[in-house]
Amino acid sequence: MDSLSNNMRFKKDHDWSWIRREVMLGIMDAIIIAFSYFFALWARFDFRFSTIDPIHIENYSKIIIPYIIAAIVIMWICRLYHSIWRFASFFELSRLVQAWIIFQVFILVFYYITKIRMPLSFWAMGGVLCFVLTAALRFSYRFLRMLKGARAVQGKDSYEKVMVIGAGSAGKEVIHEYVTSKYLNSRVCCIIDDNPVKKGRYLDGVPIVGNRYAIPEMVEKYGVNKIIFAIPTSSGDERREILELCTPTGCKVQIVPGIYQLVDGSVSIAKIRDVEVEDLLGREPVKVDLNEIHKFIHDKVVLVTGGGGSIGSELCRQIAASGPRMLIIFDIFENNAYWIQQELKARYGDGLNFVTLIGSVRDSKRVNSIMEEYRPEIVFHAAAHKHVPLMEGSPNEAIKNNVMGTFNVAEAALKYGVKSFVLISTDKAVNPTNIMGASKRICEMIIQMMDRKAQKLDEELGSAERTHFVAVRFGNVLGSSGSVIPLFKKQIEEGGPVTVTHKDVIRYFMTIPEAVSLVLQAGYYSGSMEGNIMVLDMGKPVRIDDMARNLIRLSGHEPDKDIRIVYTGLRPGEKLYEERLMDEEGLRTTTNKLISIGSPIPMDDEKFCEDLKRLGDASIEESGGIRDAVAAMVPTYRPRKVSLPD
Repeated sequence: MDSLSNNMRFKKDHDWSWIRREVMLGIMDAIIIAFSYFFALWARFDFRFSTIDPIHIENYSKIIIPYIIAAIVIMWICRLYHSIWRFASFFELSRLVQAWIIFQVFILVFYYITKIRMPLSFWAMGGVLCFVLTAALRFSYRFLRMLKGARAVQGKDSYEKVMVIGAGSAGKEVIHEYVTSKYLNSRVCCIIDDNPVKKGRYLDGVPIVGNRYAIPEMVEKYGVNKIIFAIPTSSGDERREILELCTPTGCKVQIVPGIYQLVDGSVSIAKIRDVEVEDLLGREPVKVDLNEIHKFIHDKVVLVTGGGGSIGSELCRQIAASGPRMLIIFDIFENNAYWIQQELKARYGDGLNFVTLIGSVRDSKRVNSIMEEYRPEIVFHAAAHKHVPLMEGSPNEAIKNNVMGTFNVAEAALKYGVKSFVLISTDKAVNPTNIMGASKRICEMIIQMMDRKAQKLDEELGSAERTHFVAVRFGNVLGSSGSVIPLFKKQIEEGGPVTVTHKDVIRYFMTIPEAVSLVLQAGYYSGSMEGNIMVLDMGKPVRIDDMARNLIRLSGHEPDKDIRIVYTGLRPGEKLYEERLMDEEGLRTTTNKLISIGSPIPMDDEKFCEDLKRLGDASIEESGGIRDAVAAMVPTYRPRKVSLPD
């Protein structure tokens, strides 16, 4: 009750505060109008009151009260008493112009009705003076706050000196917020823009000092502490090039999100984020046909295994946005499942029909019971062990979870008439040197075998629809659990050292939303690409050592000076570089130029099933020869003889 009464009291006080402000502003407007027209009359007679014709004084007294009432009513209708004047801008000015145009029309009508005559200069000078003074009254509040804020910032012993890159609309919004906010201990000193026409001009009082190649010089000249990259529409290559010019300056670098992330089109300080390594990849985001994905997902029952993981949870987010009839989140880790459950509840409330189930893909009875009860039409299989060094130490677990788990889910999907089955795979499955990659290669083989089995059943039974199986193969995912970026960030926060396995290690990278978009697109394509493996064109590979050094610089430190980089040697089963395709697979492009297709490799399905059963039995028995059994099934598997760390 106390809380409720306090809230009501606050609301009441808040409402009265606004009313008082509006009344005060109205009184000041009335004084301005009365003064302006009297001043105009006084000026007409050379500022000598005694020379003013008494009839003009009498007429002034007749018309001034109707003028004041009319002007205040018109300004109220134009919402000039509802604005927050410390943020006054062109919008408020345009409203003020509109109000005074309407007011002049009122004066003209009033004149023809009353026939009250006054000198021409009275109308002209009085109207102009009213407009100027009422505008000055409103904008002076913002000006005084800006002046006070600038003095307060400059009067402090230390404050951030900011450089903004980009003099477009996003840059203007950022600068405007810095200029008007009294809470930011920062001041924008200069602006960088590649348009030569803008050099030497000013934006909100801040000079535009040069193009991108002037960044190091201007950082030193103005003593810049922080750089904000404010070109959300820039291409990947342009963004990477400009940010690489920023990294050696030692300044903290932040970025305005891409325009696709600014759903409402607005830019604010709150939306500015730190620069991430993906901003330096220099590759355009993967583009998918959202209409196709929506059509594929909408009004379908969709199951996501591993739905609480990095990829699985993003799958759930994007699937939820396409309006499925039901979303089934299946995960062994209850904490992960709980968080994505709460996120979707908060975002969609009762607008999304979904269920969260706990269980393991190893448990075939649990998997079959879910398939039988919910009858999913689409399955995204994201449940897997993926940490390479950990799986080297527990190879039987990789087989139990990755291989046998995939077999259980795929077999149940075929049994219960799932229409599309999409496996999440990895480029580590190509010519694998570790058990995790080899296990995922066997998963791909299971998918191809199951697709051939589904096709054969279709031919025998003549069913209208069959299950289509595809695998999606992509590289390292930025920001996923177990990825290198969170580790580097944690090490930098702790003051180092940052550990890199080898100076020459290179990897392909993509963001989690990109990976999931590809997976969803693969699901749409699955009906016409039986048993194939879909591969993303991930652009140029990235040297992990360069990535670590860029992250250190973007954090405002100098590599090997402020924070050391230590090379620890290749981990068990790790390659210097990853491959996208095996030699036998070939490569075909799709309508989406960034997505290619690797063709199935011929194999003896009957023998493969026998080997798979033996492999599953060996993993349950904790066989010490599990790697040899895997090598017999995956001829390209070449395990590295690397001793495990203590």
